[in-house]
Formats: sequence, C-alpha cells, structure tokens
Amino acid sequence: MNNEVQLKIDGNKGFFYIDVDGKHEAMMTFVFAGEDKIIIDHTEVKPGNEGKGFGKKMVVKAVEYARENGIKIIPLCPFAKSVFDKVPEFRDVL
Repeated sequence: MNNEVQLKIDGNKGFFYIDVDGKHEAMMTFVFAGEDKIIIDHTEVKPGNEGKGFGKKMVVKAVEYARENGIKIIPLCPFAKSVFDKVPEFRDVL
C-alpha cells in the first residue's frame, strides 16, 4: 500500500493527492497566485480514511514543495489553515 503524497500540476492549478490501491483517497487542491504563491483552497479525504493523517501529510508535502521552489502558501482551506496554526515550523512558507 503506497500512501506517498503525489503532486500533479496542470497549468496554473494543481493538487497533492494520496492514492490507495490505485484510487484517489485524499486530495488537496491549489491554484497559483502569480509566480511565487499558491493558494490551497480545498482538502478532501474520502470517508474511511479518518485518523490516517492523510490531510496533514499533504500539507507537509505542500510545505516541502514551497520551500524547494521558493514560493509562499496562502491557506484559504480551513483544514490547511488549522495545520499551519498548530505547527509553527511550517510558518516560514506563509
């Protein structure tokens, strides 16, 4: 079972996702705001995956992506915002 977070970018938008047995079980969507910011607008974890930490894993991946690419994150999604509120170490990308 591969619970690695993957990334797909399509033009000015994209999503981080986790596949389990070939199916999208979790997804966090974002749009680019200019060249150097992404806006996380929605996080969705399919029923039955509660407690697996999928949502947080996707935020962690977004933070890594932002750091690697020198961009900032605007967490409009309430879930993503709650993770940033709880984890001060991630705030360098805000």
